[in-house]
Amino acid sequence: MGARIAVAGASGYVGGELLRLLAGHPDLEIGPLTAQASVGTPVTALHPHLTGRLDNAVFVPTQPELLSDSDLIFMALPHGESAKLAATLPAQLKVVDLGADFRLADPQAWARYYPTPHAGRWPYGLPELPGTRDAIKASARVAAPGCYATASILALAPLLAAGAVEPSDIVIVAASGTSGAGRSLRPDLLGTEVMGSMSAYQAGGTHRHTPEIEQALFYSERAVVPHPAPVTLSFTPTLAPMARGILATCTARLVASGPASAPDAGARLRDVLAAAYGPEPFVHLLPEGRWPATGATLGSNMAHLQVAADTHAGRAVVVCALDNLVKGAAGQAVQIANLMLGLPETTGLTAYGVTP
Repeated sequence: MGARIAVAGASGYVGGELLRLLAGHPDLEIGPLTAQASVGTPVTALHPHLTGRLDNAVFVPTQPELLSDSDLIFMALPHGESAKLAATLPAQLKVVDLGADFRLADPQAWARYYPTPHAGRWPYGLPELPGTRDAIKASARVAAPGCYATASILALAPLLAAGAVEPSDIVIVAASGTSGAGRSLRPDLLGTEVMGSMSAYQAGGTHRHTPEIEQALFYSERAVVPHPAPVTLSFTPTLAPMARGILATCTARLVASGPASAPDAGARLRDVLAAAYGPEPFVHLLPEGRWPATGATLGSNMAHLQVAADTHAGRAVVVCALDNLVKGAAGQAVQIANLMLGLPETTGLTAYGVTP
């Protein structure tokens, strides 16, 4: 018998992906699965891909007394709901929040993007950031990053930490599959609206992952540079006609006097990413000349990266592809849980995608 895991908010796409990963995890046991609007509904009625593994499971109410007997809880709830639930749980109970409630340190930044009160900040659960693994292992409660944020931070953090790019001139344009918007019925997510079409949304700095990315990149840079400038970015998300996946194209101005401004700038940038991610199990720098594609990361907990120096514009260009439901959400949460429970970090996860 392994550690008993509960999932609060298990009826959505992220919840379904968590259950898929938990079902194949050798050291974790699936416990209570909650879903307010689907109480009493068989789990496989909403997640038919789990037929044969969770045939007898039904969704139960999201009540603390049903969850508190677990070793760890994943909270896959709407923004603003996790803080309410967390406040009712025993302090020693391990919790991984996949929502935004505990990601931001600045109450003012929270207030600009979210309508609920600021609940505080938990340790940030992106294991690939320097020093983060130890913080996760030592914590009872961890905030998992957002999907866009994961792709963007992985692409840019090493370059900022190395002083290769300017923190005040960052532009990110990222495409996401429709599962990133959740399972609620919306006219703009109907198949007839999405098929054969791409569209931008929440442009102009209004997307909620903007302050999260800026915060993580600022702290990453501050670890190396004593007096950093604030990180400022322009983030434009787009909706792509695919069910899952993120492709983030991140550019930043090269530091004029830095090593990446030399004629071999592209090679220097590659060296920085290779040094940062060489030993990482779930981040891979592709061979030179090969660019990331969302299809290659489908179903995996792997992020694919590629970098180039645009010497004409004086900018670094980093592209990151990942599965928004795995490395961008459920897979990363399992990666975090493994660390919190003292298990090998890669247990129950795969670095290999499914194709075609």
